[in-house]
Amino acid sequence: MADTVALTQTMYDNLATGIEGFPDTIINIGSIEGASDINAGWTLFSGYLVFFMQVGFAMLCAGAVRAKNAKNIILLNMLDACFGSIAWFITGFAFAFGDPAANEDGTYSFARSQAFIGNRFFAQNQLERTSYVTWFFQFTFAATAATIVSGAVAERCRFEAYMMYEFMLVMLVYPVVAHWVWSPFGWASAGRSPETSRQNYVLLAGSGVYDFAGDGPVHMVGGLASLAGAWVLGPRIGRFDAAGSPVPMPGHSAALNVLGVFFLWFGWYGFNPGSTNAIVGYPGYSAISSAVAINTTLGAATGAISTLFTVMLHTYFSTGVVVWDLVIAGNGALAGLVGITGPCAYVQSWSAIIIGSIAGPVMYGCSLLNLHVLKVDDPLDAIAVHAGAGAWGLIASAAFADPGMPAPYGFIMGGNGSLLAAHIIFILAIFGWVLGVMTPFFFLIKKVGLFRVPEEWEVQGLDVSLHAGTAYPHEPNANGFKLGDDGAARGAVTHANPLADAELDSRVAAALNRLGITSANDKQA
Repeated sequence: MADTVALTQTMYDNLATGIEGFPDTIINIGSIEGASDINAGWTLFSGYLVFFMQVGFAMLCAGAVRAKNAKNIILLNMLDACFGSIAWFITGFAFAFGDPAANEDGTYSFARSQAFIGNRFFAQNQLERTSYVTWFFQFTFAATAATIVSGAVAERCRFEAYMMYEFMLVMLVYPVVAHWVWSPFGWASAGRSPETSRQNYVLLAGSGVYDFAGDGPVHMVGGLASLAGAWVLGPRIGRFDAAGSPVPMPGHSAALNVLGVFFLWFGWYGFNPGSTNAIVGYPGYSAISSAVAINTTLGAATGAISTLFTVMLHTYFSTGVVVWDLVIAGNGALAGLVGITGPCAYVQSWSAIIIGSIAGPVMYGCSLLNLHVLKVDDPLDAIAVHAGAGAWGLIASAAFADPGMPAPYGFIMGGNGSLLAAHIIFILAIFGWVLGVMTPFFFLIKKVGLFRVPEEWEVQGLDVSLHAGTAYPHEPNANGFKLGDDGAARGAVTHANPLADAELDSRVAAALNRLGITSANDKQA
């Protein structure tokens, strides 16, 4: 792992020299006493912020689904962290960052396959404690990629299927893409050198891929896995009418949805600035982190604004009504955040404004494409927000990378196009890898009957069907009654005290009678 850190510093040396005001001589990170501990603290704290994004995803998802499925979707988000940590421990970190150790003479002995996937540190075997900070920080990224899919398959996915998917994505699919771009041995990495390459080339297209915080490994992987899952699973019951036209199915709480947006926005300040992995060592580290924080803010802000106005104009010209859509503005902010994730350290602030402004309409266009053309039901627009805006972020890096930051700068800034070529190849490779692995996987679990819940569970709601009642006690079916085969209500919750069961049955029966519904007991009488 020490060799990886050295290569990473080389990349940062190139990056830092492009920021105005840097000294000619850059201080090595090891020359400041206690720098490694300070940087570890910075990275750990950033990881805590990224982990807090799980709260944002939970609130975002809860608000976007109907009330009868709120418990279910929140539990799925909780289990992303639980199962994801186990999967990352077993193979995830090893496949992503299990690079070969250096020989005594400084050379490496490795196979060509290590340009594709790592092969050390399984279950943390031989992993030094000094690398635990990297393990934790990268785990939070893997968990973020995995939780994206929960929204796309919401309201109709089996609990067991989601657990299997979680292991597949965090143990294999995400780590491979992370290795490609963030390991100095990865075939797409900008940190490769002749010592770490056995390809016919050293840097992909002469430049390598510059993806600072994960537009490819996190957002495109999560978004494309969402596409595969939602397409194979099929739409929710009633989402399309007999003619194939979409039927609106709004979430039950715009307030929860936007609360989730703000939690995610807050967590992104760990996601992007924290990806420096250091804050001291030479003046450049703090300057890079500060620039990234500003670009992150501007990307989110302009994404929300551009999406809000885009949807308003589209609605006005199609219906004649002016609508300022709160939920779509929140998705626009998320799209802006996704769009700026990859280029955040390589572009100037004015470029961040352009990138965010384009990310919002790109997301909205992808959303319309998914729903009206592909007929894919994605309750949270996870595909559009993460895959669509993520791909745009990689293109934006290749377009707006400022001269002197990455060595091959953007084609709009006078570059020769090598960075764009590398990023297009990387995007296509992610499409092929994620869809090529996850689509057959989802088809397999669908074939064996483990993917989708029964229709009656979906109609009744997964909270009642699987989680002993709804998330809201004031709801009529809060106690978990559900309809039997004969259409009569039957209690789904039992108590240790038989008297409590009797009291519950009488209360449910009385409530149903007031609603004009006959209970099962009344029918039998």
